[in-house]
Amino acid sequence: MAGIYIHIPFCKQACFYCDFHFSTTLKKKKELLDALVKELELRRDIFQNTPIETIYFGGGTPSLLSQSEIEHLIEAVYQNYNVSKDPEITLEANPDDLSVSKLKALSKSPVNRLSIGVQSFFETDLKLMNRAHNAEEAKRCLETATTYFENISLDLIYGIPDASNTHWEENIDIALSFNIPHISSYALTVEPKTALASFIKKGLIKNVDDSQSQEQFHILIARLEAAGFIHYETSNFGKPGYFSRNNTAYWQGKPYLGIGPSAHSFYQNQRSWNVRNNSKYMKSLEEAILPLEVETLSKTDAYNEYVMTGLRTMWGVSLEKVNHDFGSLYKAYLLKQAEKYIEQGFLELKQETLMATSEGKFLTDGIAADLFKLNL
Repeated sequence: MAGIYIHIPFCKQACFYCDFHFSTTLKKKKELLDALVKELELRRDIFQNTPIETIYFGGGTPSLLSQSEIEHLIEAVYQNYNVSKDPEITLEANPDDLSVSKLKALSKSPVNRLSIGVQSFFETDLKLMNRAHNAEEAKRCLETATTYFENISLDLIYGIPDASNTHWEENIDIALSFNIPHISSYALTVEPKTALASFIKKGLIKNVDDSQSQEQFHILIARLEAAGFIHYETSNFGKPGYFSRNNTAYWQGKPYLGIGPSAHSFYQNQRSWNVRNNSKYMKSLEEAILPLEVETLSKTDAYNEYVMTGLRTMWGVSLEKVNHDFGSLYKAYLLKQAEKYIEQGFLELKQETLMATSEGKFLTDGIAADLFKLNL
């Protein structure tokens, strides 16, 4: 099985914390959509014999597209690829785009899952992040969305400066009140060259407090697990049967095709990524040239990626797989590097699987980096 990710590089406005590739002008939207279809056509041979299990519209803000534009892209996938009988088709959406009429139209389209970028139910947080919607729009959107869609995920951000633990608990409680079956939650991160980084440097906004973020992460886990969610990946929580099939495929090393400017792909131990520029992307595809760079992963690269993704999930890192795929030296190295984290209570070994403990889950990326092996 494989997945297709389609990057829609348009937004109404720039969130202060965002470093994804997007444009706030829609002037070239039609040309860009034509280029997406062209890329789908040019790359169809990659998955000729592999069924497509998931189609994911990310961005940017895919909900800026009309129903007909979304359906046109989905149709292009079906025309060029072998799509499974029951694919998961996800659309990322912002609350301000999801009017009653839009939701009603989407419910009649092939889209069967929504990922809604709420981030917070409080006006102060939304203004600090420069989100395009307000708190009431978020609530109204979810009230309506749940009448048209069963499979919904919402995003929440924790670790926001001056947002207390009580404030964060209220955010979680409001989210739970809508009976949403999947929640993705991320710590506010200060990325270089973003507006947020500039405001913090100038003293206009307080810096992120890592200890506060860690506290709120553990509050999140406790609240959601008590509500019946399974913490299946560091940032993702799902009710049984509602894990993201798209994201789970990434973490389990399944192949995927990234369509659109800046989109990444993975297939047969190769990674590729498209140019991060709308104009260059469109010009290249007008000439039927794929605007991408390709990298073949070494054995060490593949090991490092498996450790990084495995530690973030409930499935952990299988020592048997490490031994089978990479060899006994890699297994021995992994166990040696993991010793101190096991002693500190951040990692544990269960049935030949290395996993993060509840205390180690917030630290998995840093721990994984220490378990990486340098190229031999």
